[in-house]
Amino acid sequence: MEATDLDELTSKTSMLMMRFEQRCQAVEQQLQVLAHDLQYLSRQLPEVVRHTADSALRTVPDKVKGGLQQAIDHHEQQLHAVGREVGQGVAQLGREMARLEGLHRMLVWKVVGVTAACLALLLVGGMWLLIHYTGVIHDKQLSAETLKMYNAADVVECDGRLCANVDAKGAHYGNHGEYVPIKPR
Repeated sequence: MEATDLDELTSKTSMLMMRFEQRCQAVEQQLQVLAHDLQYLSRQLPEVVRHTADSALRTVPDKVKGGLQQAIDHHEQQLHAVGREVGQGVAQLGREMARLEGLHRMLVWKVVGVTAACLALLLVGGMWLLIHYTGVIHDKQLSAETLKMYNAADVVECDGRLCANVDAKGAHYGNHGEYVPIKPR
């Protein structure tokens, strides 16, 4: 995998994570607004019904009032039941949000882990390349120094062999003094 592919993958993963986080935040905000509205309406609804019923009952004679009171009480019980169901729905929605947040957190950790592994792989690869090419450079430096000495020496080709103009008066080197310095050009 080349570095550009890895950069592109990291960029795409980052964009995906940002979009996912934005969508989660938007859904969470919408759910909070809806839950707040539902709670507000469930608290207001019985009072509105009672107020409406009371104002309507003021105009109805006492005999009809008793019959309507039973219907109103039954209606209030239904409203309380619906309110409880709405509350349970909100609670279930909250649990689902918590589950989604857990999944999101797990996804973030996975992305961080993959990114860390990629960076570690790049670091190890970089270290290996550094060590390898340091050795190559060292070998080439030795070859370059030898070539410089060869170019500075007075050496020519003689019938397919090297001939050197040696300094016979110079110091002798080697175990038996078989080596003498070559005169510079």
